[in-house]
Amino acid sequence: MAVRVDLMISLDGFATTTDQTPEVPFGDDWPRLVGAYAATRTFRERVLKDTSGAGTTGVDDNYAGEYFENVGAEIMGAGMFGLHNFPDDPNWRGWWGDEPPFRVPVFVLTHKPRPSLEMAGGTTFHFLNTTPVDALQQAVAVAGGKDVRVGGGPTIVRDFLKAGLVDRLHVAITPILLGRGIRLWDDLRGLEAGCTVKAETASSGTIHLTFQR
Repeated sequence: MAVRVDLMISLDGFATTTDQTPEVPFGDDWPRLVGAYAATRTFRERVLKDTSGAGTTGVDDNYAGEYFENVGAEIMGAGMFGLHNFPDDPNWRGWWGDEPPFRVPVFVLTHKPRPSLEMAGGTTFHFLNTTPVDALQQAVAVAGGKDVRVGGGPTIVRDFLKAGLVDRLHVAITPILLGRGIRLWDDLRGLEAGCTVKAETASSGTIHLTFQR
């Protein structure tokens, strides 16, 4: 069992965008940040339910495939679930659709716990107001010996990294500049110590950087 992170960031280290509007809730920068991943065959099959075989292959698709392999539980922040958009709506079911792509128990760290939410396809969201260590213990307990993935956003990922809880960090660095948002690397000086570091560049220009403890 390993604790894993897979995250997309810009060249200047930002994993979030700040140009959202009511008309464009993800912002115009978001498709630029995740474009290479969203274009892969794996993403189209797993997230968009497109079984036509369309989508890119190669390095980006290899990492997209690894993203979903051997995961027994997921941990994410309230923003990744979508609670920040509808914090007081008890009927809000997240922005992952009726059948989220996770297909495992998902633990959502939030200051406003709510009842667990069972979705189609095997995903159940559990909402916790707790520490990274406790959330990880709960995730490991239900993961059945498989990996636990810390999905994001960057604040949650940074908390787990600072606590020394992550065994494998994969960062896909998209060749764009965002200039603002939430940076992954803040307060993580010396993160590479004790890690084997590997870099691989895809034809999209995305640099896949892996820190293996």
